[in-house]
Formats: sequence, C-alpha cells, structure tokens
Amino acid sequence: MSTENKDNLSYLRTDLACESELIPKMIPGSGAVYEEHETGGIKVATLTVENEEGERLSGRPIGKYITIFCGRNWIYSEDLRESLIEALLDAIESAVKSAAGKDISAGDSVLIAGLGNRNLTADAIGPLTVDGITVTRHMKKIDPQMFSSMNCAAVGASAPGVLAQTGIETAEIIKSAINSTTPDVLILVDALAARSCDRLAATIQVSDQGINPGSGIGNRRDAITKEMMGVPVITIGVPTIVDSSTLVYDALQQGGFDTDNISNNLREVLENGRSFFVSLKESDLIISQMAELISEAVNRYNGCA
Repeated sequence: MSTENKDNLSYLRTDLACESELIPKMIPGSGAVYEEHETGGIKVATLTVENEEGERLSGRPIGKYITIFCGRNWIYSEDLRESLIEALLDAIESAVKSAAGKDISAGDSVLIAGLGNRNLTADAIGPLTVDGITVTRHMKKIDPQMFSSMNCAAVGASAPGVLAQTGIETAEIIKSAINSTTPDVLILVDALAARSCDRLAATIQVSDQGINPGSGIGNRRDAITKEMMGVPVITIGVPTIVDSSTLVYDALQQGGFDTDNISNNLREVLENGRSFFVSLKESDLIISQMAELISEAVNRYNGCA
C-alpha cells in the first residue's frame, strides 16, 4: 500500500492516502476525489479513486481510503474516545460495504488477521489487536443455540507472524485460513509508514483494498488482496514509523527549500540506502492503547462488544 512521490523517489515512503502531494487536484471529474468532514469532534477524510485516471493521479488502486485523524487519543477523555471509536466503526462499515457489496449481519463469517511481528513494538499493532478480538466462530459449531442467541458474526482471528519467524509467507497462511473458514470478509490490521512524525499513531486509515505487507519499509511481501484471497478484503492501518530519509526531505520542504530541484549531493545522501526508521518514544504504551481501540471498534462491528 506504500506509494512514493511523483518523481518515484525511493526515499519518499508513505502508506497514507492523506499524505499525497496531489490532493488539491483530487476533485470531482479528476478520477480521484478527496473530501473531509467532521463527526463528533473527529476529522475524517475520504479519498475515492474512481477510475484509471484516478489511479494515475493518486498512485493507488481504484477503491476507497478513509483516514481518521485521531490525534493524541491515548490522553483523550472518555467522551472523545467514544467519538473516535464511533468514527472508526463508521469507516469499517463503509469499507466493508464497499468491498463486499453488503453489510455484515449476524451469522455471517468474518476473519480478522493481525499482521506484523509482536516482538517489535512498532510492528506489533496487528497481533495486539487480535489479542482483543472476541472470537465466536467455534461457538457456532459447539453450541449453535447459544451462538444464535448472541446475534453476532462468526468471528475467527489469526496473528500469522512474519516470514522470518515462520518461514511461510503471511499471504499463504491467511489463504489457508480462508480456505478453512470461508469468511464473508477478511479484515487486516497492520502497522504503516508515514511521511511525517505528526502522523505517527495520530491517524487510522481504513480502506476497501488489501495490502502488500512490509511495503512501507521497502520489504514488499506477497499481496493480500481480494484477487489473491478470493474474498473481500479491508485494511485497518496505523502509521507507527517514519523513514529517516523521508523525514529529512519533508523537513526541508516544510522549511521552504526547493525540493523539486534537490541537489545531487543531497540526493546521494537520501538515496544512500543507510536510512533507518523513527518511531515515537512512547510507542509501547501508545500502540497498546491503539490496538485496544481498534479491537473494540471491530468487536462492535461484529456484534461481539
């Protein structure tokens, strides 16, 4: 899901639709439309890519990309946190309806997959979210009457780890789970890369598209998409890291430097392949709380809260 800037510079990494430099051109008739609104004090932006022209403009596949600007939500009041959960719930409902062509009802099957390495704080939001998911699929077989009375979806969950831990592509593990559970929709949760430190753990992106795990750090793995999985896929992502080269470039741009005519010397510094990734100093606490928030919204969506 990662994109680079209009010159395809390798040091400009971001997974966030809201960070495109071309947003001012995304208007009705352009093939990609960017709109913002506020709900319950929470700012929400939606990028809708409508056709091939929109794909060229946005650098993203046809689909819907919803960004929730959640700010420092780990210090929010209970009322504002509730507004944030409701905004995320609305985004999940919209993305699932767009991807699956219907709402998920009681008895439908949902598979939640938390991508990433739980042993790396900045990459752990997927597995930590799965820890908070209420799973119910087994109840449908063990006690059908009780399951029916719960009036919820049949939920399965998996945290498949990463290739270095399992020796198996994440997409292969999830495809096997799909073959076994035949879900009506697959919901992925993953860590993303941002362009600006201001976005770290301060935005949540929900899309009706799949993902290429690791693409935000240049470690692209097999795609997890509707075409590859055979079921509708939505992705919930939280930016947890910024590439150091991207950070330098963005700081120069904000400082008024002409980044369109960047010097060859600076270009060599940025493209030297020795960049590293920056995360928040409070990442352990923040990512844990973000995972709790996402799992609560997903549980509500599934009727399991």
